[in-house]
Amino acid sequence: MSTDPTAAVGAGPARSLAGPLVSRTVAVDPGSLPADLLDLLPAEGGLAWLRRGDGLVAWGEVLRVETHGAERFTEADQAWQEVTAHAVVRDEVRQPGTGPVAFGSFAFSAGSPAGGSLVVPRTVVGRRAGTAWMTVLDVGAVTGSPTLPTAATPATSPGEVEMTDGALDAAGWQQAVARAIGEIRAGRLDKVVLARDVVARTSAPLDPRWVLHRLSAGYPSCWTFAVGGLLGATPELLLRSEKGLVTSRVLAGTIRRTGDDDADLARAAILAHSSKDLEEHEYAVDSLSRTLGPFCSSTNVPETPFVLHLPNVLHLATDVTGVLSTSGGSGQSAGQTPGAPSGHPSSLSIAAALHPTAAVAGTPTDQACRLIEEIEGMDRGRYAGPVGWMGADGDGEWGIGLRSAELDPLDPHRLRLFAGCGVVAASDPAAELAESEAKLEPMRHALGDDGSPRA
Repeated sequence: MSTDPTAAVGAGPARSLAGPLVSRTVAVDPGSLPADLLDLLPAEGGLAWLRRGDGLVAWGEVLRVETHGAERFTEADQAWQEVTAHAVVRDEVRQPGTGPVAFGSFAFSAGSPAGGSLVVPRTVVGRRAGTAWMTVLDVGAVTGSPTLPTAATPATSPGEVEMTDGALDAAGWQQAVARAIGEIRAGRLDKVVLARDVVARTSAPLDPRWVLHRLSAGYPSCWTFAVGGLLGATPELLLRSEKGLVTSRVLAGTIRRTGDDDADLARAAILAHSSKDLEEHEYAVDSLSRTLGPFCSSTNVPETPFVLHLPNVLHLATDVTGVLSTSGGSGQSAGQTPGAPSGHPSSLSIAAALHPTAAVAGTPTDQACRLIEEIEGMDRGRYAGPVGWMGADGDGEWGIGLRSAELDPLDPHRLRLFAGCGVVAASDPAAELAESEAKLEPMRHALGDDGSPRA
């Protein structure tokens, strides 16, 4: 638990604060900021949510809310509502991401000891479409004028990196995949997503910025994040809620790239017509659109996916969009954001309803999650759980914590790398192992000295 008297852990944080949360946002000259906002982060305690150079970086801590169990999302959402209902806000920019902001990260499973957390930083710097700003937060009052920070010390190399098997070695993981295929072919479920972990040990204490810089540079179309001890670059947006519009990017169905452009175009065509991958993708899209529907007055679900090109893999992808209703959807009145003029449910309450999607768990979801707990041999922690940020109005962006690594809070030399693969009746254990290796590449190379992704 933090020793900061303004910080609080658990329920009722507003009652624990010495006064109201106070936030001041001012515009800054975009030219005064470094090209890479990650250059502003300190070596420890930094928060980030960036894509194509835009987004948010933050540091310091005014408040932390820790939650656990099946109600981890609801408790965090209610705590944030309580804080913002009493907040004093001066916002001269009024863009998504200005004003009070909380960064969040949540465990995949309700039973995970990793739980969930919302962190309200002391300083946030943001950039969006040529507009830049700085937000300073405190309790009771913000004293003085915000002073634009200068670039922090450069990130340091992790040195030599040793990779070892995680919960299961390659043979054991393929056996788990084979068992899952057997369960599917027996008609007990349609799809299950199995995760695989690899343990990395660095010779020097890990500087998270070293990893973030390389992920951001190598995978600019992904959302690069650092929240709650999880860092990575996810290609999958669970939810963006902005002024009554909601967007979700679903990924399911993957093929590895070769590094040859012509060959990869041919592979993209194979992926787009693969019955196995199209089946896997359809389960994920149907699962998400059914859950999102009650929150919306209208939705748009494309009939066919497109192929998303990343440096290491190709994915089948579908962007689902919707117009939020003001009823709260699914009866989730607890997700309403007090004081929000729209009356829309908060982005976190919608993310909670969507999680876990078929893209990260399987379908039917309950059966898939039970099988995952039986055969993965590990706690996923916050891997494949929602990660992102939320503003005072409830709008925000939540990704799925993929292509990620979990830092060991007790050992700065150790972290767990994760990858997940969707298994259906037509899956092959050896092919799924190869796919997991392809999905581990971003984190493997982010730890390397050259930092370049392998095409």
